[in-house]
Amino acid sequence: MSQTTTTPPSAPAEASNRVTLGWSNRLLARPEVGALVAAIVIFIFFLVVAPAFRSPASFFTVLYQSSTIGIVAVAVGMLMIGGEFDLSAGVIVTTAGLVNAMFCYQLGINLIVGAVLSLVVSLAIGFLNGYLVVRTGIPSFLITLGTFFVLQGANLGVTKLVTGSVSTPNINQMAGYGTLDAIFASSFKVGSVTVEITVIWWFLFVALSAFVLQRTRIGNWIYAVGGNADSARAVGVPVKAVKIGLFMTVSFLGWFIGMHTLYKFDTLQAGNGIGNEFLYIIAAVVGGTLLTGGFGNAIGVAIGAFIFGMTSLCIVYAGWDPNWFRAFLGVMLLLAVMVNLYVKRLSTARKVG
Repeated sequence: MSQTTTTPPSAPAEASNRVTLGWSNRLLARPEVGALVAAIVIFIFFLVVAPAFRSPASFFTVLYQSSTIGIVAVAVGMLMIGGEFDLSAGVIVTTAGLVNAMFCYQLGINLIVGAVLSLVVSLAIGFLNGYLVVRTGIPSFLITLGTFFVLQGANLGVTKLVTGSVSTPNINQMAGYGTLDAIFASSFKVGSVTVEITVIWWFLFVALSAFVLQRTRIGNWIYAVGGNADSARAVGVPVKAVKIGLFMTVSFLGWFIGMHTLYKFDTLQAGNGIGNEFLYIIAAVVGGTLLTGGFGNAIGVAIGAFIFGMTSLCIVYAGWDPNWFRAFLGVMLLLAVMVNLYVKRLSTARKVG
């Protein structure tokens, strides 16, 4: 007599709440895609309307212009992903150069010593910004706006008190100048074009930022803090340390560009840098970084900086009134915010019920 074994039916699989997006939606959900499309369109447009842009030399000039904004924008983008702002980033650049130049000129010491002191001062400013934000709970917008005004006044007041003018003395004959100039402001030839060293530094900083954000625990912490600081704290993320570290990163790259500006031109105006903080933020937002935090990446910020550099110079190459550049920035910012919100919805799509 044979016995029939009946296999009980398997339990139905639990329904997933996540929408399965097609490849096109998955592509669009990447933060940098909107900026990349915009960059390609603008690039082709200026190739057509600005013949001067078609030369390799002009393209590398655009890359240099982009790098001077893009280096600091790398750190500003990371800070915004972490849910904070730094409105003092532009004047930190100038403060760093002023400290280096005036300290060494007045005391007659090696510029390398002054550069190290300038780095310490810059990092201290970043630490103070971050500490006040996490300690007081006051929005970073207000804390760093206060820092902006303090540094702006100190840059002008101290420079005039020490030098009798609003600019630093020429430093190109001082000890240590050659070494620092080679690090921060040198250039080299590739065929017939000149490549500024800041372009190479920009690529390296973008690559390092991309690695940190996408491949390390610290990167996960940054996204978690920007997405929801309370939830991140609940699972053991050191929220205060992450935020202070991000503010110090902004100050470090601000110091770096301050050194470049000083050694590129050998002197520095105390009023420089005002307004650049908005350019860093615009580069990050155009590159796909959300103002609300928790979303964005380094490649998108780099593309945003490239769009800035390309537009600022190509308007001139095309022979147009450069005053239109600010209007273009405003339009780009509004469009970027709307595109970023749409992309964010795609990346977080869920089924209802």
